[in-house]
Amino acid sequence: MAAATLRLEIVTPESKAYSDDVEFVVLPAVEGEMGVYPMHVPLMTQIHPGELIVTKDGKTHHLAVGEGFVQITADRVNVLVDMAIEEKAIDEAAAEAAVKRAEEALKGAHELGGEEAAAVQAALAKSLAQLHVKRRRRGA
Repeated sequence: MAAATLRLEIVTPESKAYSDDVEFVVLPAVEGEMGVYPMHVPLMTQIHPGELIVTKDGKTHHLAVGEGFVQITADRVNVLVDMAIEEKAIDEAAAEAAVKRAEEALKGAHELGGEEAAAVQAALAKSLAQLHVKRRRRGA
C-alpha cells in the first residue's frame, strides 16, 4: 500500500517554485516550526523567513523561504511566499553580501523612513534565512 501524500505547491510572485506530492512538510510558521502530515486539520497561518523542509520518497529537500502565508487542508499545502530558493541554488557569497549591506543600512536607521527600514529588515531576514539553510546543510 502506498504511503499517503500531500500536494505541496510553493508559489512566489515570479514563479511556481515547487509542485509535487510529498509525505511531510516542515514550515517556519508564525507560531514556530510546524510539521504537516497528510490528513492535517485545515489551517491558514503566516510564514516567517526561514527553512522549509520537504520529505519525499524518504529524502529531504530544503528551501529558504521569505514571508507569506500557508493554507493547509487534509491533502494539500499551498504556500505563497515572496521568496523560495532550493538549498543547492543559494549563492552563499551573495547572501553574505546582502546581509552586510542590510546591516550597514540599519546602522543609519534613524535616517531611513519607516517603510525603508521595514524593507531593509525584510531583506536582512530573507538573506539570513538563505545563509541558515546553506550552512545548516553543510554542517557549518
